Amino acid sequence: VGQEAPGMGSPRGADCFDIQATDDEQGQPVYKVVHRVTDADNALRAGDPFPGTSANSTVTDTDRYAAAKELYLGDRCQVPDSPVPWQFWMVMLKNGNLDTTAAICPDNGRPARPFPQTSRFPCPGGTGCMNQPLVFHNRTALDDAGRWLRGGLFGTYELDATDLGRSDVSYYSVVWEKQIGPAGGAGWVFHHKLRTSAKYPWLMLYLRSDATRGFSGGYHYDTRGMTKIVPESPDFKVRLTLEVKQGGGPNSQFYLMDMGSCWKNDGAPCDGDTATDVTRYSEMIINPETPAWCQPGRRDQCPPWHTFRNGTRVHRDDTARFPYAAYHVYCSPGNARHAEQPTTYCDPYSNPQPQEILQIVPHPVWGEFGYPTAKGQGWIGDPRAWELDVGALSHALYFYQDPGTPPARRRWSSLDVGTEIYVSKKAEAEWTLSGFDILVPNKCVTSQGGTVSSCW
Repeated sequence: VGQEAPGMGSPRGADCFDIQATDDEQGQPVYKVVHRVTDADNALRAGDPFPGTSANSTVTDTDRYAAAKELYLGDRCQVPDSPVPWQFWMVMLKNGNLDTTAAICPDNGRPARPFPQTSRFPCPGGTGCMNQPLVFHNRTALDDAGRWLRGGLFGTYELDATDLGRSDVSYYSVVWEKQIGPAGGAGWVFHHKLRTSAKYPWLMLYLRSDATRGFSGGYHYDTRGMTKIVPESPDFKVRLTLEVKQGGGPNSQFYLMDMGSCWKNDGAPCDGDTATDVTRYSEMIINPETPAWCQPGRRDQCPPWHTFRNGTRVHRDDTARFPYAAYHVYCSPGNARHAEQPTTYCDPYSNPQPQEILQIVPHPVWGEFGYPTAKGQGWIGDPRAWELDVGALSHALYFYQDPGTPPARRRWSSLDVGTEIYVSKKAEAEWTLSGFDILVPNKCVTSQGGTVSSCW
């Protein structure tokens, strides 16, 4: 968090509510929205006591307060369900600026030292480039006809902005809507917009389904979310419908599916030790302008191994059989002691702990998993409903482990869709996401006694 934005609450907020239904004089249903989270809840800042808690338990550290606020909001929003309660979808907005002279972000999970600014890490304007955004919230409400629920949030990183419509001002918005009543079975639709600016050229916006308990992708503290059963490779699929209206330019890494997990290099589950935990990410980028940096002459940009759906493994040195064009880039965790050389190590600053990233692009080898096989599939002018075998794919993908250690359980606590626009001035992206469902086989949900099965 660093510093909270002026006039804004700690950067965690929620919009959750109950729907009360009654009948009018003609016997037609009438609906009412009853909010569980107040504007005062969302405005809570570091140092404010959470309602219902002792003033002596106040948290003043901005980082710790944001984590505690997420748990507080989760309690306000929690819905009883089987096998466990759930809380909310997560809208994630991130600023890629890094002030290297401030040494705020850890270096592979350890305290960082300041160093001169480089072109790899933008910080236009210097001190203050890592600020939190302005956030404006339209609470979910019924339309005049009482049949559509709509809500949203929007804002900018330019703290002095007076006109959010200007093309040289960063901007983001997410609007959610759902029809209720007999015709309301289609679920929520999420409309997203993201625009970068000269001062904020590297921005990210995702809709995430995070685990309802424990660490979610990229976080080393307890979080809340929508995923009641954390899916595990290879036994799950993801359905979603995506329409990309604006792509965000050539540097927009638009993720049809981004999966996030965490395990140590010896295969053990993460425990919150940022020096030894490793965030594992893999993303399918569908922007047709995204190249395959993995090439026979740049094997440091490739994973050491590719595994086909039938289990056949091919090493990256096998230039006749390795599908180089299927990979945008691979980078090793910064704390990988036995990473196969040559390799590129991941950015050490953009996660609280070391990270490993494997980014793939449309290619025929991914077709067996339901993923796009050619550039342009699912892009602008080609809206699609997808059923992605994320479980089987995530089981086949390469992730680093120390030699001789037992394979990690690949449990994906975060699944999301959205874009990361990298260092682009005035780039704009717009997309609509709906029908986002994670499918887990029944055999992996319950046992005969109705309890969670041991396969988890």
